Amino acid sequence: MSKRVAVVISEDPCVTHRPVEALRIALGFCAGEHDTTVVLLGRAPLMLTESTDDIIDVDILEKYLPTLKQLEMPFVLEKGTVQDAPSPGFVVTEKTPDKIRQLLQSVDRNVVF
Repeated sequence: MSKRVAVVISEDPCVTHRPVEALRIALGFCAGEHDTTVVLLGRAPLMLTESTDDIIDVDILEKYLPTLKQLEMPFVLEKGTVQDAPSPGFVVTEKTPDKIRQLLQSVDRNVVF
């Protein structure tokens, strides 16, 4: 039975490998036919931009990005906090913190990084 899953990534991808690993896990949920949404907070939205040079494990990230685009995995960013626009091809929605809380309360499972 598929579940509605939210993967919340708030760690800085320029400081730790965990955000890239979290995207890999989200991709696994999506491939397992779960309704998966990725919430990117803080500096985590950098993973969807063209400026990926300082990201730890960028070579691994670059392997996953085309699949994330192809699967049209939805990404949610906090409204007003994104400094660099995401690259074209990603399904991105900006939501207020209140709407993000509502989303996280409405899903079956939350996985937080």
